[in-house]
Amino acid sequence: MNYTALYRKFRPSIFEEMVGQEHITKTLRNQIISGRIGHAYLFNGGRGTGKTSAAKILARAINCLTPKDGEPCNECEICREAINGSLTDIVEMDAASNNSVEDIRQIREEVNFLPTKAKYRVYIIDEVHMLSTGAFNALLKTLEEPPEHVKFILATTEPQKLPATILSRCQRFDFKQISDEDIIKRLKIVCDEIKVEITKEALKVVAVLAEGGMRDALSILERCLQDGETKIDEDKVKDLVGIPKLEYINKIVTSILKNNVNDALQTIDDVMSEGKDIQNFLWEIIKYVKDILIYKSSKKLNLYSENEIANIEKLANEVTKEKLLQIVYTLSNLENDMKYSSQRLILFQVGIIKLCSGQTEEIGSTLENSNRKN
Repeated sequence: MNYTALYRKFRPSIFEEMVGQEHITKTLRNQIISGRIGHAYLFNGGRGTGKTSAAKILARAINCLTPKDGEPCNECEICREAINGSLTDIVEMDAASNNSVEDIRQIREEVNFLPTKAKYRVYIIDEVHMLSTGAFNALLKTLEEPPEHVKFILATTEPQKLPATILSRCQRFDFKQISDEDIIKRLKIVCDEIKVEITKEALKVVAVLAEGGMRDALSILERCLQDGETKIDEDKVKDLVGIPKLEYINKIVTSILKNNVNDALQTIDDVMSEGKDIQNFLWEIIKYVKDILIYKSSKKLNLYSENEIANIEKLANEVTKEKLLQIVYTLSNLENDMKYSSQRLILFQVGIIKLCSGQTEEIGSTLENSNRKN
């Protein structure tokens, strides 16, 4: 039996199942109900936010034989064929690999023919910003005067790369990043369905790592299930993605604030012996110092247990906001330097030694160095 990835298995089949994009799904459903369907749509947003899923649902909904409140029934002949990919009237095209003038000319020739079964012939063009200049020019004529039976749904992560002439002919919908709360709710539903036990802390970590993308969240969850275990905790998630344990992060930040070089270097050795990625380690330190600064300013933090917040509060009481800001900027500059170095560990160790010796960079000079690199 073929294995299906979680993000495909749990892809939304109706608008109501989509997470975090209610402002878009409500508008699309109203258009379908009222019969005011546009001839060209542009779905813009970050990766994994639901652009392709929405395009597939919209293509089915406008062709469905028995739509319900602007949703496809997913049971009629048209919906079933669209879902299994046998309906030739819904064409999905990846512009990253089909970006030539010839590819678009083929579409221009096809649009003159009536749909074989469905009401509309729908073209879903993903990563549309990858089309060549000639391809955009060829597409423009079709977008200007499309036949009544043809609809276009363009999807992109970089709308600024599209010509203004294309943008002006599309109804644009901006998909926002999905909130951590919405991702956690959806992950709970998925875990319940596949009978997996996952802790609240692990859900929070996955949601943060996903950075607003539902697909990324499901991919991370899937990685946690590769060993066959049905129980997932915070440490397992962090271990799989190469994030050092929080105790190491707390230790090294404490060493920096107390100017203890030996303890800082020992912590680095401990982290490296566990095979963790040095770039991830540095990024976690930066986030931790930032969180200390936030707690010192607002007394509010998410994603931490009571004991962890107690440790953060202790450090926050021992340092000034100015010092924390300087550490963040110094570490950020170190991160930029490490990106272009073949000796990242040595550079990291030297940077931590300097911090433990009280050598922090002024915010202004750090910004100036960053601007020079850019």
